[in-house]
Amino acid sequence: MQTIGQIIRTNREKQGLLLRQLAAQLDMDTAILSKIERSERKPTREQIFKLADIFKLDKDELLIQYLSEKIAYEIADEDVAARTLKVAEQKVRYLKSSKHGKV
Repeated sequence: MQTIGQIIRTNREKQGLLLRQLAAQLDMDTAILSKIERSERKPTREQIFKLADIFKLDKDELLIQYLSEKIAYEIADEDVAARTLKVAEQKVRYLKSSKHGKV
């Protein structure tokens, strides 16, 4: 299973892009992109969508990887992480079905 950073690096290399070339397309500093590729920094949601366009990846699939990684890093050290995810899934369903809920 790859991290978002690994997915970015793999696709950048497949396209033969240098780090600075991709950074220019994303309008970001090369050092920041390098940190994202090394998983020392997280991209923004907007950058995820730009990356999906650049690499011609499915936006929903890349977004799922991005969001799942955010959640995983947040709860990974908790003893109740797996149970928490199950409850969160139930809450998402409830909020989506609720007239007042917004997700």
